[in-house]
Formats: sequence, C-alpha cells, structure tokens
Amino acid sequence: MKKFAAVVLFAVLVLALVYAAGPKTYQVTGPVLDIKGDVITVQKDQDKWELLKTADTTITGKLAVGAKVKIEYKMVATKITVQ
Repeated sequence: MKKFAAVVLFAVLVLALVYAAGPKTYQVTGPVLDIKGDVITVQKDQDKWELLKTADTTITGKLAVGAKVKIEYKMVATKITVQ
C-alpha cells in the first residue's frame, strides 16, 4: 500500500511540474532574412516570421543574415480585450 501511495504521489508531483512550467515551447527553422535591432526575420516555407530577441534569449553560434537557424519560442499574450 505504501508503494502504491508513493507512486501516486510521484505522478501528482510530475504533473504539477509539467503544468507549472508555463506555456508550450514551439520552434521555427529556416534562413535568416533580416536582423534589425532585436527583431529577427526568418523564412519558413512561403511565410516570413518576425521574432523578438530579448535579454533572456540564448544565442549559440554566429547569428547573421543567411544563416540557417532553429528558433524556439513561446506564445505570449501582449494584450487581452474581453468583448
């Protein structure tokens, strides 16, 4: 019985950590078309994606126009209007 209770407690803790981690992380991969200040433009299929680089953004390698990059991002609400 103690073993079952320990397993259930462990499962509850794992689920709590997953939900406490915040929003899901996504990624976009493609060549860099432009870098202007903190905005990076990446070509993804026929679309151009503009992503904001913040002070918390980690960059591995040399970020330059033409470089193929994989950018991980989270969706963040900047304004919510209830109608």
